[in-house]
Amino acid sequence: MKSSDILLIVIAVLFPPVSTFFICGCGIDLVIGILLSILGYIPGLIHSLWLIFRKMEAEERFGQDAFVYIGYGNFEQAVQSSPPPGYGATANNQV
Repeated sequence: MKSSDILLIVIAVLFPPVSTFFICGCGIDLVIGILLSILGYIPGLIHSLWLIFRKMEAEERFGQDAFVYIGYGNFEQAVQSSPPPGYGATANNQV
């Protein structure tokens, strides 16, 4: 567990929608987090902690900053682009 994860948990305990925003940005999960927090503190906290632990799971599975949030608590591995074959000075293009 990193210090940023601990900080997210502390923020979640103080105000759950803020930690949801830090993980998901402005989207449906933030709306869900706000509505759950309006309904009661505990549902909003549970939703926020669930997102934090899903993020921690994605960090373990894909590596630090090697994943993207796709919505509804799901993360997937980030696509890393590579230059096309034969691009640059290292290409062995002989005529």
